[in-house]
Amino acid sequence: VLFSWGFLGMEKVVACPYKRPNALCRLICFPWAGGGTSHLAQWGKLFSSSIEVSSVRLPGRESRLKEPFAKDMTTVVNEITSVLLEELQEKPFAFFGHSFGSYICFAVALHLKEKYGLEPIHLFVSGAHAPNSEALLPIKSTPACDTDDEEILTYIQISGGTPSELLQNEDFKKYLIRTIREDLRVLQTFSFEKAERNIPFSCDITCFNGSEDKPHDLEAWHDLTSGDISFYKLPGGHFYLLEPSNEIFLTKHITRCIENAGL
Repeated sequence: VLFSWGFLGMEKVVACPYKRPNALCRLICFPWAGGGTSHLAQWGKLFSSSIEVSSVRLPGRESRLKEPFAKDMTTVVNEITSVLLEELQEKPFAFFGHSFGSYICFAVALHLKEKYGLEPIHLFVSGAHAPNSEALLPIKSTPACDTDDEEILTYIQISGGTPSELLQNEDFKKYLIRTIREDLRVLQTFSFEKAERNIPFSCDITCFNGSEDKPHDLEAWHDLTSGDISFYKLPGGHFYLLEPSNEIFLTKHITRCIENAGL
């Protein structure tokens, strides 16, 4: 019974359309605010057989549409950890997060390290500030309930990533605005204070960004790991990663980093 519960939890929280039981490493992807698993889970077909790709699914979307949205980052982190823990103890893993997903993957990685002594072999973050950066403060200081629908809609239109014909559909538009608002609420409950002289990670970290996106404060990542840090700018805006040519660069680069980790 336990097994089937674990399996159901896994299927609910993690999408892995291209299962590779013999892969050397798992790449777990964390989507952007308002995002589901449909895009990043499909990366599975772009990677070689040595890497199994899955994408995390938060409540309130896709097959979890009927579930209430998560209330805070701790709930999100605990759910993801409890579902993935056994798998992550079994073989090496790496995390990729874009935008809001970068903060979740950081929070999950931190929890795994502090509580279980587990660490990703590589952390790939995209389109986000370092979690210890002051640039995050303005985002966290405006309560989500004070952000009106128009502001969120403007953000959706400016950042791109959502086909305009979908935004013509009133129901979809309402749903997307609500999901982003709820994700923003989760982000606002995320707090990370770096303790003096305490470097949380030892893994390498790679930061990707779109060249046309608003600049992100990435320097502060240097304080978070004793491993190497590298930065890449790819052509495009906030959703540069949806461009097929960038996708090819990302998958090749991620593969190279994972294979060089000497598994």
